[in-house]
Amino acid sequence: MSKVLLSVSEAESLMAKRQTIVLDASIDKVGQKLDNSNLQLLPHSRFFDIEGVFSDHQSGLPHTMPSAAVFEAEAQKLGVNQNSQILLYDRWGVYSSPRAWWMFRYMGFEEVYILNGGLPAWEQAGKPTVSAYESPSAIGDFKAEPQANWFIDLENLKMLLGQEDVHIVDARSAGRFAGTAPEPRPGLKSGHIPGSSNIPFDQVLDGIYFKDVAALAPIYAHKIEKGYTNVFSCGSGITASVLALGAYELGIDTPTVFDGSWSEYGADPDSLVERD
Repeated sequence: MSKVLLSVSEAESLMAKRQTIVLDASIDKVGQKLDNSNLQLLPHSRFFDIEGVFSDHQSGLPHTMPSAAVFEAEAQKLGVNQNSQILLYDRWGVYSSPRAWWMFRYMGFEEVYILNGGLPAWEQAGKPTVSAYESPSAIGDFKAEPQANWFIDLENLKMLLGQEDVHIVDARSAGRFAGTAPEPRPGLKSGHIPGSSNIPFDQVLDGIYFKDVAALAPIYAHKIEKGYTNVFSCGSGITASVLALGAYELGIDTPTVFDGSWSEYGADPDSLVERD
């Protein structure tokens, strides 16, 4: 398939293939927690644990990408093979599933898709759910091969500031971007990366769904450009991945996510900050 976001019927067709792995990539939102006491999941779901094993807890940051070796080992534990096709979803609609998509793409795996609308869309279509995760029957043979253009760290980001062929887009709210609303994490500066633009991530969503390309194009106009380095940032790397997916849908082949995002940049004593 040539697109990432799948409808319920397209997801069903993918799930019918023997090599498909279904992964729930849900995480809690800031100030909102999922109900894990009464799980409702797509059939054959396994849990892609962004908060747990798929974050580097030694970094001191909320959701930092783990090493290639750790990612490879944990993906193998989920039964992911080199010839697998992965269907991702989350229980909010579309929120954290793009983060898992970006992580797989950064690690060199291309056959990864997202159920547009997530579990709510699945349930609204009257499709069956299960109440427990499936255990893989065998360890997979997935191999991680990091693709440098999909990822950027703080020091390399600083080197790009001011360059004409670089676009930086921030997914935080307009107030946080402008420096007029407080940061939810203590100890961070207020404002934004110099020269960056703002697309609050909820602008690319229509309720539980990701907007289509026709609706996305004017939102991203003059903020991204083919042939440029297009970097996406947010608070902790989750909603930056939402914007990265939108850019990919618009033809940006390697959207780059600033993994540490404002949790790292806003805490750095030497970082330059702009305010509106």
